[in-house]
Amino acid sequence: MSYNNTVFSSHIYVKRAIDRLPDMIHSIVPECYKMPKLPCMRKLIVTVFLSVLILQVQSQQQYLEEIASWKNERLAELKSDNGWLNLAGLFWLNEGKQFFGGTASDIIRFPIPSFPSSVGYYERRGDKVIQVLEKTIDTKVNGTFKKEAVVFHADSMKQPELSFASFRWTVIKREDKIGIRFRNLEHPAIKELKEIPCFPIDTSFRVKAKLVRPLLQATIPVENVLGQTTLQFSPGKLYFNIGGKSYTLYALTEGDKLFILFGDATSGKSTYPAGRFLYAAMPGEDGITILDFNKSFNPPCAFTPYATCPLPPKENILSIAIQAGEKKAGKY
Repeated sequence: MSYNNTVFSSHIYVKRAIDRLPDMIHSIVPECYKMPKLPCMRKLIVTVFLSVLILQVQSQQQYLEEIASWKNERLAELKSDNGWLNLAGLFWLNEGKQFFGGTASDIIRFPIPSFPSSVGYYERRGDKVIQVLEKTIDTKVNGTFKKEAVVFHADSMKQPELSFASFRWTVIKREDKIGIRFRNLEHPAIKELKEIPCFPIDTSFRVKAKLVRPLLQATIPVENVLGQTTLQFSPGKLYFNIGGKSYTLYALTEGDKLFILFGDATSGKSTYPAGRFLYAAMPGEDGITILDFNKSFNPPCAFTPYATCPLPPKENILSIAIQAGEKKAGKY
């Protein structure tokens, strides 16, 4: 049921009742000694009913505020320095040397207007990448100028950040592919995106789910937009009901949360064709958690061609239309 069609249709009436409730409660008890039992009982019943209704309205108002806060945080995250809106390039590296600069003659052409040609080169040696500068350009490695530096090593916990003016880039690895993820912190897309369109909040898509864990540690194949397939750990399968029908979704993990990739009957219509993402709290021993599809969101690939998004496994394509959460946004 939608908030717009249920409790909030009586919101004005309930607000008036809230204002009168203290006087009503205060007056009922003394009057009960003077009035017949039936009218007195009716007043008590009305008071209790209104009290419950008021608590429901307050709870629902808190939920509206929670969703509004989630939307604001989501937009802020996209616009942040580590968000997805500022991506401006993704350059895959081959073995050996590849020269980089800002002109068409460079194998790797950074979209930096002031960059000359042949600033330097990247040399990939297996799972290791070295950056060597051949011109004195104020590029930095973790804030320090270095003529030569290891900018990627598969054994490193965190790869260094490279920078020039308002541009940032790091080296990433996707299976056997190693590439440069390039950011423009002043990318026009940051200002262009004002909000992400969403379905009206619908509480029927906020459901209790049970995670059924496998007896032995299990993995499921997950493909990404590059066509690569990896086996990823799955803590189990989520069982839940919507509209009286049963559904299941395989869960992954991200940090201390469940991470769900899913598609549904809205995919490619009102929502992103490749599906959406959803987080849920990691359940305790009883396996119970909440799936709030009002917080389902677009993958990064909806906003940039330079992301390497995972795709929902075929088992996670729902037949139902999940008309909740984010609608299709972005240009991609």
